Amino acid sequence: MTELHTRGAATGTGDRSRPRAVLPALCATQITSWGIIFYAFPVLNPAITADTGWPPGATTGAFSLALLISAFAGIRVGRIIDHRGPRTVMTTGSVLGVVSLLIIAAAPNLPLLIAGWLLAGLAMAATFYQPAFAALTRWWAPDHVRALTIVTLAGGLASTVFAPITAALADHMSWRATYTVLAMILGIVTIPTHALALKALWPAVPLALPVQTGDSATAVAHSRPFWVLAAALTLSALTVSAVVVALVPLLLERGYSTDEAAWALGIGGAGQTLGRALYSTLARRSGTTARTTALIALGGLTTAALGLVPGPYTVLVALSIAAGMVRGNLTLLQATAVTDRWGATHYGRLSGILAAPVTVASALAPWAGAVLAGPLGGYDGLFLALAISSAAAAVLSATSGRLTLRH
Repeated sequence: MTELHTRGAATGTGDRSRPRAVLPALCATQITSWGIIFYAFPVLNPAITADTGWPPGATTGAFSLALLISAFAGIRVGRIIDHRGPRTVMTTGSVLGVVSLLIIAAAPNLPLLIAGWLLAGLAMAATFYQPAFAALTRWWAPDHVRALTIVTLAGGLASTVFAPITAALADHMSWRATYTVLAMILGIVTIPTHALALKALWPAVPLALPVQTGDSATAVAHSRPFWVLAAALTLSALTVSAVVVALVPLLLERGYSTDEAAWALGIGGAGQTLGRALYSTLARRSGTTARTTALIALGGLTTAALGLVPGPYTVLVALSIAAGMVRGNLTLLQATAVTDRWGATHYGRLSGILAAPVTVASALAPWAGAVLAGPLGGYDGLFLALAISSAAAAVLSATSGRLTLRH
């Protein structure tokens, strides 16, 4: 039986001993890592395919493979961080990120490009949200939810900062030179930051966090409540990830211009930032299962509304903002899912296992959406099917809460 004990925030654990540089450092490295390794690709991919003649499906597939590698490597990364802390993992990940981008920049053929992206997948696993969440959860207790919120707010700026930078570089040099410059920026910012800011002593599980007793990490990871929750978050991730990619073609299918569709998508990203800013308040005022179920259900509701409401444009923009707010909350929901239910003793390992199928779903969602839109009669039908997926996820979430209580 899993028993959670919350031991005295009154002890002051973390306030005087936590390494102050960790939070601003991770904000900077999340913006840079996501912006360069992840968000530069959609900006540069048209130039890559135009210059090389490689099929867009092949280059996009290589990028999706990186996300899949990240999902499975994240399990091992989490286990290492639980025992040794994040410094070595995240510093090594930054080095791998630089090397992978240099391989991609120099790739003379598709196999070498794919090899570069496979290496980039390892870099993602070691530098993106999951290792940062593990570091903050251990170091920043009892205020870890606020710290997680701050770092995801910063991460949300990655596309805002680096998509324009990437586009500006690509206007003046080749895509290969652009990736080389971005690799240099990645190395300059993230390698020394991870090496220096994360060197503090890795503590035992803070007294202010729930402490897991009775069940081992293996027992939790194999339990029915854990996998029902994983299934719920995976179905939800499939929906929200597909919606992001499919929103533009949905609006184009309805006769809106490319600029109007792009603005609707971009403003929806601002909603994501707003949603993350509100998560701490939501967490204080709701129970774990109720919060999880409600947010997943809201994801389905906004998706159904986008599929059913043809306009006017301002209403669609408002729905895009609402959908973005739900996405922002779901990121933090996943970050706190383990500690809320099973404690923090094995946070890195359990969070990595939980994130693996979610990341796989996110990687496959763009491809699945494009494939299913035709048989479903267009993007309106796709959005309604995705809403049904979220409804099923909400039911699973409610079930996982009952199973956890009986466990």
